[in-house]
Amino acid sequence: MKNPKNSYLLLNVLLESGYKYENGQVVATETKLHNIEVENGIIIKIEDTNTPYSRDKDCYDAKGMLLLPAFKEMHIHLDKTYYGGPWRAGANRKSIFDMIEFEEKILPELLPTAQERSEKLIELILSYGSTYVRSHCNIDQTVGLKNLEKLKAALEKYSDKVSHEIVAFPQHGLLHSNVEGLLREAMELGVTHVGGLDPTIVDGNMENSLETMVQIAVDYNAGIDIHLHEGGETGIKAINRLADFTEEAGLEGKVTISHAFSLASLSEESGIKLANRLASLGISIASTVPIGKTIMPIPLLQRQGVEVLLGNDSITDHWSPFGVGDILQKAHLAAQLNGWSNEYHLSRALSLATRGITPLDKEGNQIWPRVGDEATAVFVPASCSAEAVARLPKRVAVLHKGVFSSGALDKK
Repeated sequence: MKNPKNSYLLLNVLLESGYKYENGQVVATETKLHNIEVENGIIIKIEDTNTPYSRDKDCYDAKGMLLLPAFKEMHIHLDKTYYGGPWRAGANRKSIFDMIEFEEKILPELLPTAQERSEKLIELILSYGSTYVRSHCNIDQTVGLKNLEKLKAALEKYSDKVSHEIVAFPQHGLLHSNVEGLLREAMELGVTHVGGLDPTIVDGNMENSLETMVQIAVDYNAGIDIHLHEGGETGIKAINRLADFTEEAGLEGKVTISHAFSLASLSEESGIKLANRLASLGISIASTVPIGKTIMPIPLLQRQGVEVLLGNDSITDHWSPFGVGDILQKAHLAAQLNGWSNEYHLSRALSLATRGITPLDKEGNQIWPRVGDEATAVFVPASCSAEAVARLPKRVAVLHKGVFSSGALDKK
């Protein structure tokens, strides 16, 4: 199917309309069919299916499929992947320094096909309904800015289908690999965030590492997204010091801590205290929802008002072979790990895949989609959000600002 013209109709679209209650508990989600008119990428009408509509416009039949907000992939590495090439498992490694040494060898080998592999990975996440991506990109002495050049070219090719942010990521350590100058060059090229990596274990100087990263962000009016794998006391100290810097530098609402595994080591009382501070500064946590021993305290963070983002992180690369590219699957996994098995909690879990956008608010009032919203959405054969999170249905068609990014609907 070719992409539709500037103005068209989506017919027989299933939208959530409210919750059904029994004895004060949500037991089901109510839905209703609608026709939706889209013009220049914006929803301009939402009407009952019995309302007459113009036959002069192109019409696409959703055949009763559920419409969900499109998903947001908030932590991924599009610039370095085996995806699209021959199968390779993860590298043998004993420490992060072993991996840095391995990357110095493998990155030049991957560089000639880096753009092609990035494009295939973009197509993969689009097929699963993600039309927004925050990609970390290696900035290191081995490849310099070459990975960034390839990534920017790939994202530009798909600019009508996916929106993006790019994090200049010093995978080999900001101080350890002496890349402050390269990071600043990356910021000049329009990168949206500056990254960092384990300021104590890798860089060996938490204060200088964090201060350098924050100063780059301030100088370029950019965001921050740091990889913090450090556990226990070391990781907590880094989180608290970054919170100090965030407040001092006026970076409220512009800082993300990725992984932040040390949060899992806190008692509930200490966790609430730290979460309250993160929430007050608008510091978000990006989690990959690991299957292993470290289960992040996502419910606690959300209760205290911390924004929790989800990402696939590695997808078939030398760090991990397990990522599949489906951010809804990450919300599904979060629901499993946290025991969110009833209708209400499954429905609310969708917000982890959409960065907070849900068809219904907590009280069951319909809040999405509305006239004036972007036509950025996913069509799935499901009866409601709860079923979609639990059953992971096929993403039949994906819209981004009115453009079909992936899949198709039948033209009527």
